[in-house]
Amino acid sequence: MNARDAAAWEALRQRCASCQACALGRTRTKSVFGVGRQDSPVLFVGEGPGQQEDLQGEPFVGAAGKLLDEMLSIIDLGRDNCYITNIVKCRPPGNRDPREEEQAACVGFLREQIALVRPRLIICLGRIAAGVLIEKDYRITRQHGQWIERDGIWYTAIYHPSALLRDLRRRPETFLDLLSIRDKVREVCPELYAQRG
Repeated sequence: MNARDAAAWEALRQRCASCQACALGRTRTKSVFGVGRQDSPVLFVGEGPGQQEDLQGEPFVGAAGKLLDEMLSIIDLGRDNCYITNIVKCRPPGNRDPREEEQAACVGFLREQIALVRPRLIICLGRIAAGVLIEKDYRITRQHGQWIERDGIWYTAIYHPSALLRDLRRRPETFLDLLSIRDKVREVCPELYAQRG
């Protein structure tokens, strides 16, 4: 990463940490910016931080995070070679879904992250991320695993890890979606697997 990109990342991170654009900024412990390789061709986007994420300031560190790590390992990815973030950077109280006005207040940070990462693949974790990035009325139960290409970026959505913790019946279809992601990574950015040796 060049010095200009590093400075842009740091400035964006600081603006996010001090943001008070919606009510979530007043109830958070820490803003949860993102984690991983900042120039990765693969970007994962969830909906928002939970309790453990709010305490630690890192996305997907609770039970859902452990499951996400397992899901990534199935397709030979990890936090070292992809980038992981959320639509909203502050925890909604009680882990409720982020409201539309909260998403709208925060999505600019995500847009800037996407511009800095320059991914070739974006994987939405759950219906809320898919509703923001793919299609407003995205139906995760019907559309998960489907690919769409827009402006040179391939998008898909899979069930959020927390949904898979609640409903084990979704795991077999999610496994197939993961294999599809692995195939798409091999097709669009094969160097990512070559780098892991």
